Amino acid sequence: MKRATRIVFTVTNDLNYDQRMIRICTTLADAGYDITIVGFRKKDSKPLAQRPYKQVRLPIIAEKGKLLYVDFWTKLFFFLLFRPADIMCCIDLDTILPVYFASAIRRKKRVHDAHELFVELKEVISRPSISRMWNAIANFAVPRFPHGYTVGAGIVTELKKRYGVDYALVRNITVLKPLAIPEKKEKYILYQGAVNVGRRFEQVIPAMQYVDAPLIICGAGNFYDEAITIMKEHKLEHKITFKGYVPPEELKQYTINAWVGITLFEDTSLSNRLSLANRFFDYMHNGVPQICNRYEEYEYVNNEFEIATLIADPTPENIAAALNRLLHDEPYHHQLQQNCLPAREKYCWQHEAKTLLDFYDNLAKA
Repeated sequence: MKRATRIVFTVTNDLNYDQRMIRICTTLADAGYDITIVGFRKKDSKPLAQRPYKQVRLPIIAEKGKLLYVDFWTKLFFFLLFRPADIMCCIDLDTILPVYFASAIRRKKRVHDAHELFVELKEVISRPSISRMWNAIANFAVPRFPHGYTVGAGIVTELKKRYGVDYALVRNITVLKPLAIPEKKEKYILYQGAVNVGRRFEQVIPAMQYVDAPLIICGAGNFYDEAITIMKEHKLEHKITFKGYVPPEELKQYTINAWVGITLFEDTSLSNRLSLANRFFDYMHNGVPQICNRYEEYEYVNNEFEIATLIADPTPENIAAALNRLLHDEPYHHQLQQNCLPAREKYCWQHEAKTLLDFYDNLAKA
């Protein structure tokens, strides 16, 4: 019997909550690949959920800053030196160096999965020394990863222009499942995803002063504490609830019962302007109308299936106006909700999975 091709994925996310990696690893494992995903273990990491692939957490001595990367990269490099693997895949630039050096030493195939245009993230470009470091890493490493894929057509073009790589497009889209839209007992607004810099919490939270509905925030990240501070400054504790990280199964219930979703990014970052966030499709797949940036990728989908209110200038006042329309104009809300039904048939993981499997099947044979 032929041995299954062994692929090792490397991340710096919590293995329990990264829905994109859960989809990718499950799809490949179900197709017969021997999959391992490795990340790090935090002090408050919950026990790993059962998955159809191997999961490894490496212990770390720091959870943020340069010491985190030095420690984790060193441990990950030695892990990869001795872990059985035919293909090593780094997720973004966070783990690209240990994957490059380990794969080069062992003469293994390597893949770059670019979840975003990393060097153009706001938290990178806003700090000159950090920006220089990540750009140096990208300029060195990315051209040495000729095989890869990313989540949006704009990022495919940008990676080709900057690094000369021709990557496949595997969009970050939800798995299509049967949908029964429930009767909404409460009109609440949902934000799901990373609570990070550049997600417009500085505008969304003040907007809630003018909106007569609660906001639930499911997620955590590098702007979590600051977002809570903004909420308290505006005395909105009675209207906004921070849930922190929520397991995918529980998050599904928050999403399908929401009245409105939020997908907003600042335009200070090229990565944000080229984004095509998973939450955009999660809301779609649960029949939840949303407010969203008028950015290229979202506008393309919305021109085909109007599922969102697009906002060109997301000030607190404009955000509040868009939310209030979706809360109070029920015929408009119903039309967007119904438009989600054909949209989810076209934009679903089942189509993206075919591209992913073709990519790895061709690479394994090469």
